[in-house]
Amino acid sequence: MAADVLVVGGGLGGVAAALAALRAGRTVVLTEEYDWLGGQLTSQAVPPDEHTWVEQFGVTASYRALRDGIRDYYRRYYPLTDAARRWTHLNPGAGGVSRLCHEPAVAKAVLEAMLQPYRGSGRLTVLQPWKATAAETDGDRVTAVTGRYREGGETTITARYVLDATETGELLPLTGTEYVTGFESQDDTGEPSAPATAQPGNMQAVSVCFAVDHVDGDHTIDRPDAYGFWRAYTPPFWGGPLLSWRSPHPRTLEISERSFTPNPDDDPLRVLADQRVNPGDANLWTFRRIAARNLFTPGAYASDISLVNWPMIDYFESPVIDVPDAAEHLSRARELSMSVLYWLQTEAPRPDGGTGFPGLRLRGDVTGTGGAGWDGSGGGLAQAPYIRESRRILADYTVVEQDLSHAVRGDKGSVAYPDSVGVGMYRIDLHPSTGGDTYIDVPSSPFQIPLGALLPRRVENLLPAAKNLGTTHITNGCYRLHPVEWNIGEAAGALAAYCLDVRTTPRAVRADPALLAAFQSRLTDDGVELAWPDVSAY
Repeated sequence: MAADVLVVGGGLGGVAAALAALRAGRTVVLTEEYDWLGGQLTSQAVPPDEHTWVEQFGVTASYRALRDGIRDYYRRYYPLTDAARRWTHLNPGAGGVSRLCHEPAVAKAVLEAMLQPYRGSGRLTVLQPWKATAAETDGDRVTAVTGRYREGGETTITARYVLDATETGELLPLTGTEYVTGFESQDDTGEPSAPATAQPGNMQAVSVCFAVDHVDGDHTIDRPDAYGFWRAYTPPFWGGPLLSWRSPHPRTLEISERSFTPNPDDDPLRVLADQRVNPGDANLWTFRRIAARNLFTPGAYASDISLVNWPMIDYFESPVIDVPDAAEHLSRARELSMSVLYWLQTEAPRPDGGTGFPGLRLRGDVTGTGGAGWDGSGGGLAQAPYIRESRRILADYTVVEQDLSHAVRGDKGSVAYPDSVGVGMYRIDLHPSTGGDTYIDVPSSPFQIPLGALLPRRVENLLPAAKNLGTTHITNGCYRLHPVEWNIGEAAGALAAYCLDVRTTPRAVRADPALLAAFQSRLTDDGVELAWPDVSAY
């Protein structure tokens, strides 16, 4: 196959990159390893983590179209109550983590609809489920990428620009593109929170999420083989067993106890989902609830549906990148999630003094995992593991902690980049890591995305389009969330198309003020915000 632009990885960044290149008139091949496009929003089943101003500004126009499309889908097809239908900022799950908690299949449907016109015109080809296995290079250029389908057979794609939108930066080692992993040293980055020595194997935990509801009957799963190990597992910084309601508070590190009340009789219209005010995780049931039964007509939903992406499913025994036994550790991460479910059903303390919630039912239909995944997994968990930290390119410019940390920058706000290609905002949010570190969760200032962070130091036609841009272990903590990943991908796709249009290179665009201004003007015309209004850190 051949195309102007090849996008490997169909997560949020990959879809945004493909749409940007397609809008600019280019042909695109988009590949995805799992059954659903959308990455962390769909196959990984993670409701969107977004900043406090998301309903007003701070996201691209196309990301807002995705959010609006999700709400419109509910209004068009779901049996909402009249009050829910009138709710301008409809939050179907009324979860505390986000103003838009929803079932992952709805996001999949909207993403597919956004891409469908280009499929119909023949300018977009989607290969799925397809995984890159090799690449060909000529000097400092990538000339082709080969991959295989899950059911067998290979395809090689040639393209003038290749965008790596995979969850782990898979094309970087395949193409020989220089990259880093894990924790950089303070000597390398000057970051106040960095260690004295680099720790390339120290990466954030991965998580395998799952959805549950709570209905009559006993829905207890078989006892997982690894349950005994995980039931006794006690991280040194946890304050007790991993499988408990107690864990460190990410922001204060004090050991705190969370509540768990399935199907509370709350008013979902009154849920305040604003992480600036409250992280929203006091009651784990409502924390990432993706369907609030009281927003639907009586009897439509027998129960709320809650998405389990909680502290106790974080797997930080080993990284799953650049290790020979990655598949084994991903399997153990799934075992941990199944053990958490079994603990919830059998041993979790209840408010009435009893133990276990046998009415909890695993909802594999919600996550699309009735069958096997790429590696033979399934059984009701999310199709794909939630990957928080990727390989990251060695970039022309690396975003460091002192660029955006509120503790460093104070009231000055984040560094303003003349080559901004977008904006983002989230706290510097690092989960426990494979080096034995606890949470780092501290305020950041609303930030820009510099074009220099999208440019590998050597390779000319490969661009990062997801979490694999030039950040550090620390700044990845706020660049990894849904709307930022989308903006990164959109900028990468637009950059590839622009370079083809004017017959230049990404590095030349950054170096030439006239080219840069023209490219930024194109981004602005497409609804990409390049700077923040005057808003404060949190």
